[in-house]
Amino acid sequence: MLPERRGDLFLLAATLLASAGWLFSKEAIQGLPAAGFVGWRFLLAALLLLPFCWRQLRELPLVNLLRAAAVGCVMGLNLLFWIQAVSHSEGIGEGAFIMSLSMLMVPLLAWLLFRERPGRPFWTALPIAMAGLFLLTMGSGLSLSLGQLLFLLASLSMALYFNLNSRFARRIPPVALTCIQLAVTGLMNLVYSGLFEQWPAQIPPQTWGWFAASVLLATSLRFAFQTSGQKLSNLANAAVIMMLEPVWTILLSVFWYHEPMPPQKIAGCLLILLALLSYRGRNLLAWYRTRWK
Repeated sequence: MLPERRGDLFLLAATLLASAGWLFSKEAIQGLPAAGFVGWRFLLAALLLLPFCWRQLRELPLVNLLRAAAVGCVMGLNLLFWIQAVSHSEGIGEGAFIMSLSMLMVPLLAWLLFRERPGRPFWTALPIAMAGLFLLTMGSGLSLSLGQLLFLLASLSMALYFNLNSRFARRIPPVALTCIQLAVTGLMNLVYSGLFEQWPAQIPPQTWGWFAASVLLATSLRFAFQTSGQKLSNLANAAVIMMLEPVWTILLSVFWYHEPMPPQKIAGCLLILLALLSYRGRNLLAWYRTRWK
């Protein structure tokens, strides 16, 4: 098999594990405090990565460690919003599509924070995405539900994380950077859990099974697949494949939670997917044209 095709399969597996991670998390927080679950999940994932980047971490200048940790605080805030949104939502498919809007929020925040004006593809995709979001959330009338609002905040904080990470953590090796930020995310959520959450006296055994799946499959193994895939796959294919995560998630939610999918909700999901494809489409077409000249 060609390395590029193998990379595409790794990325596809990563999106499947990412969508399964929504299910694992939703089930785990039925028996665990939401922020506490995220805290231990990401702290343990960081410890699993530590042996693979210990030498890199020791060689990093202090200023780079502090930059990675600072950006990790934004990641921690993002995960706090996300897990609270999951806990306040009946299904997970709708939230996955709302979270996918972070791809369009990245250039918008770059314009507001760093004066980098978005290109024409962004302005073409934005009204399509807004129409999709309206259809996706119109079941709540003219107001957003708490879960939808938290998903939007999580999407916005994810876009902020991407912007800061791309500017202040470029020179840090990827595995070391991931380890630092997972650890910071875990510690932040554990502090929040200690201050505002109450742990149950007894935790059902199946909850630990969902927790283990979240740590080992949806975090550690997914990261390994995604890193391997990005090294082998081309950028255009990787961008499109990674868009499949909300598609798998909503299919999983319909199957597992019987999440209702009325016509306007399906239309909203399709419009958001169309907006993301149109935004990334120019890069994809340009890549294929240069390849097949």
